[in-house]
Amino acid sequence: MRILIIEPFNGGSHAAWAEGYSRHSSHAVEVLGLPGKNWKWRMQGAAVTLARRYRELLENGKRYDLIIASDMLDLAAFLGLISKLSGPRLPVALYFHENQLTYPQSANEQARPDGRDRKFGLINFTSALAADTCFFNSAFHRQSFLEALPPFLNRFPDCRELEAVSEIENKSEVLHLGLDLERLLSFRPVDSVLEKPNRPPLILWNHRWEYDKNPADFFAVLRDLVASGYDFEVAILGEHYYPQPELFLENRTFLGRRLLHFGYAESFSDYAAWLWRADILPVTSYHDFFGASVIEAVYCHCYPLLPRRLAYPEHLPGSDNNRFFYSDYNDLYTKLKSLLDCIKETRSACPGSLVAHYDWSVLAPQ
Repeated sequence: MRILIIEPFNGGSHAAWAEGYSRHSSHAVEVLGLPGKNWKWRMQGAAVTLARRYRELLENGKRYDLIIASDMLDLAAFLGLISKLSGPRLPVALYFHENQLTYPQSANEQARPDGRDRKFGLINFTSALAADTCFFNSAFHRQSFLEALPPFLNRFPDCRELEAVSEIENKSEVLHLGLDLERLLSFRPVDSVLEKPNRPPLILWNHRWEYDKNPADFFAVLRDLVASGYDFEVAILGEHYYPQPELFLENRTFLGRRLLHFGYAESFSDYAAWLWRADILPVTSYHDFFGASVIEAVYCHCYPLLPRRLAYPEHLPGSDNNRFFYSDYNDLYTKLKSLLDCIKETRSACPGSLVAHYDWSVLAPQ
């Protein structure tokens, strides 16, 4: 098949997914995208630019069998703009990396009387209606989106089209995110951590520096560990924008010599090296539609402590894996102390095989 991925926000995890599928698929996959910035404008206006560029591709002799659009595209507008093209309409799949109905509101949005601007959620709704199939990157994501649609639509004065929710549900499936996990293997250090028994445990943060990742609780538990006299080191990775958040700067000073790295890893090799070196990943996120950074760390044998909610339980199913989950802050603190107390056992208790099924070698055929 000849597949065209249309990605208005072609950056970060969106670009990684599109490029990863392009490299690993047995089909001929191309990506038509715009730079990953100005997300609000991308959702509202990118359909016009991308429809024009799509027409130009066809005029230059390109032909496709399938379109895969991301949730950042106003798909209904895009299809309307290309409706006059000759030939049958191609089948179109919509891939939801995230959605604007259940994404946590920022402080600015919470301060607004009406919260988040509804037009972004409405774009997700009409795009889902326009698609032939909707794919969600986790079962949690699919369920939360479908459950959020009725209360969202009921906020409008009339013509709420609630019956459309069932229509979307019937054409929605789960298609987990593919990740280039095997690439991480080439950066695995030759020397084993078990050969360095005196090295302090290394605690990792490898998420975006954003409110929805709940850095406040992450730093709070580190401060509680310091107050209890625990010896450990910290690596703070992850994408962020300038100026750096005050909370991170304050804790940079507080952690002092414990902090081995602070900031975005400029190369994949540097990022991978920190994942392989890290021992424990305490995740405090309020929200995660999938959690690619968690999967990458676990693949590198970093022990995760995850909230028992969001998408995380479907990544590590089964009663044998309950040890990786916590119920509240006190449970997180208690389990984190236990992992530090038994760091030798912790370092060998999380094999990467637990999440190897998210590698492109498995998911590209799916």
